[in-house]
Amino acid sequence: MSVTTTAAPTWTPMTSEQREQFDTDGYLVLRGVLSPDEVRHYSSVLDAAHAGHPRASDGSLHLLSAVANCPELVDLIDHPATFPLVWSVLGWNIHIYHSHLDVHPPLTAPKPDWWHWHQDGGRQNRELETDPRPRLSVKLAYWLSDVSRTGRGNLTLIPGSHKTNWLPGPPKRDVPWPTPDGARQVTVNAGDVVFFDRRIWHARSDNLSKITRKCVFLGYTYRWISIRDEVGALPGKPWWARLNPVQQQLLGGVGGSDGDHSWGHYPETTPLYTELLDRGLLDPDHPPLIP
Repeated sequence: MSVTTTAAPTWTPMTSEQREQFDTDGYLVLRGVLSPDEVRHYSSVLDAAHAGHPRASDGSLHLLSAVANCPELVDLIDHPATFPLVWSVLGWNIHIYHSHLDVHPPLTAPKPDWWHWHQDGGRQNRELETDPRPRLSVKLAYWLSDVSRTGRGNLTLIPGSHKTNWLPGPPKRDVPWPTPDGARQVTVNAGDVVFFDRRIWHARSDNLSKITRKCVFLGYTYRWISIRDEVGALPGKPWWARLNPVQQQLLGGVGGSDGDHSWGHYPETTPLYTELLDRGLLDPDHPPLIP
């Protein structure tokens, strides 16, 4: 099932209001991005993945390299309703460095105390020196289940915390500790998308409902940051040739062997640059989009 392409009629850049809210809160909620048919399709893809891969002891699945493992998800990576937010913030010299799909069936009881609060990026958060640390990446979370009520495995975050380097926490992860001040569970419907700054402090609530929690997370960063996903073999897959050039770029399939192109020295060799140029969407008011 093919649902979107970069040839979609319109790409609409992030509005000034969205940019201000994103800079202030560290996240945006996009309502009704996926149609009911799309939700059913992608939900079935996650169901198949859940049935076909080893699961954790609680029955959940956290599967990295989302598109490499489920090529049917590829049209989410440049969806016309969400992808413009990514390049509006990061520009054209980008790829997907980290992605995963999550399936969390209902729990029979709350899990033991464990401190899950974190910023994305791993050692970036130990080794970068500035305060606040740089954004470096953003993430799209496509919700395929109804988490319009709390306690359903909701993305839980602290608005505005993306500019805070450290969050007070327990001396060890298994020590009981109060929920951080200002934390909120994001309530969204199936088909909604949450766009967030990697630095925002976030965690996942326990799913104590009767609904299986399903979500696809796609993380975008600059091409000069290495990809965590397993994408090296993708150009040899039979479905790779059917992807458009921007999709191939996002999955790591564009760039010179010397790595120089990843630095963005040659914009004309980067598909997203030429796509934005052709659409008249390069913007001198925002550094990543300066022509």
